Amino acid sequence: MPQQQTVPHRALITVCAMVATLMQALDSTIANVALPYMQGSLSASSDQITWVLTSYITAAAIMTAPVGWLAMRFGLKRLFLISLVGFTVTSMLCGIAGSLGEMVVFRLLQGLFGAALVPLSQSTMLNIYPPEKRGQAMAIWGMGVMVGPILGPTLGGYLTELYNWRWVFFVNLPFGVVATLGLAAFLPKTAPTAGLRFDWFGFGAFAVGIAGLQLMLDRGETQDWFSSTEIIVETVLAGLGLYLFVVHMCTAKQPFISPRVFKDRNLSVGLLVMFAVGMVLLAVSALLAPWLQTLGGYPVETTGLVMAPRGIGTMAAMMVAGRLSNRVDARLLMAIGVVVLSWSLFRMSEWTPDVSQSTMIVNTMIQGAGLGFVFIPLQVISFATLEPILRTEGTALLSLLRNLGSAIGISVTSALVTRNTQIEHSVLSGYITPLNRALQGAAQALSPATARGAQALDVVVNQQASIIAYADDFKLMMMMALPILLLLPLMRQPRHMPATEHVAVME
Repeated sequence: MPQQQTVPHRALITVCAMVATLMQALDSTIANVALPYMQGSLSASSDQITWVLTSYITAAAIMTAPVGWLAMRFGLKRLFLISLVGFTVTSMLCGIAGSLGEMVVFRLLQGLFGAALVPLSQSTMLNIYPPEKRGQAMAIWGMGVMVGPILGPTLGGYLTELYNWRWVFFVNLPFGVVATLGLAAFLPKTAPTAGLRFDWFGFGAFAVGIAGLQLMLDRGETQDWFSSTEIIVETVLAGLGLYLFVVHMCTAKQPFISPRVFKDRNLSVGLLVMFAVGMVLLAVSALLAPWLQTLGGYPVETTGLVMAPRGIGTMAAMMVAGRLSNRVDARLLMAIGVVVLSWSLFRMSEWTPDVSQSTMIVNTMIQGAGLGFVFIPLQVISFATLEPILRTEGTALLSLLRNLGSAIGISVTSALVTRNTQIEHSVLSGYITPLNRALQGAAQALSPATARGAQALDVVVNQQASIIAYADDFKLMMMMALPILLLLPLMRQPRHMPATEHVAVME
């Protein structure tokens, strides 16, 4: 069993693992700014087209959980290559989809194959680098995970504007081929563990619970929530499935997720922190893109440019946090990141369409820096005390909680924007009466006494209602981020491990 320092071609393996990570992370948001164009091509409503995002994230969340078992059963390298090839092929299928049904099916398959890419790449990076270099290694790896979703809208905007929305999926082909060939040539082989039996009952209960939860969140707004029999059934399935999964995991002899992994306090708390980070990470991108296009009036390519500084801030903060992770308490770095992130979300709640581009760029860059200061120390401290044999399972669970948080965050914030816009529209419309002196002197174009004026006035009211609804969502995300500060004291800052630690996975 070789030491980590002697792993050959470590730089090339790192590049290929980074490419795999970036591909999977990009595809969680690259389609955001292209959704309005997909909506027309696929004949979908505004509610239905969000399934393009949530179907991918939900499938990835379901299939992330058994990655640890699959890596043990078939070998890390073999699973990595199968996942890369499948992800690349399904990306091409998404690009040629001709209907909403086809797109959702292909995105589900893409999520199934892509689920393993992030945890396997992270496990590989942890295995090939010694403990004293893991902070910098996680900073390099984290750029793909965090910058991918942030830069996704920018790249998606350019591809959509210069070509069409199908190229947001076709772009994966060259990267998939390079990563597959590189890992096939340089990644050390891992010995599979024959004879392992898969826990079908536990996995089935988990899949039913996650699918029921996501369907409830996706369709709740259009089905009037719990006044609908469908939503009640999906809620019951979600609760029952997750309950059976937890009970089975704690009582079965060989569950597909080992309870041992939750005995590590740092990882258990890290999972909760990652869930909260996931809710904010993609929800902000999912809200900011339509805010810029519908309220700000920005074209798609400008939308991408305005959102790009978020990625720059994240990359810069990750490099700084990676270098500081061995010198400064990781909990302090994360606390700084949470405060910065929450402050930036509060500032976004004060935005109106008149806000300047410079203000938006500075704020999004600061927000990206906050995410970077949370993410890298979290990766280091979460795995610092975990047994090496449980490392792949731990990375899978961390990716699972991030994906699950992202799916819930997108669904909840999107539903609240729609609902609160309607509520605020109703409230503001109550002030439009002939007795309102402010309207008595209004221009003829906005006079409620004429049909054309009433229609124009309704547009203005709807815009103001949308501004308030988006502001409420940004405040909600700030409230999601702040409780992370209460979890940080529960984590333990480990003492530095010796550099001669041996790898338990790579052979």
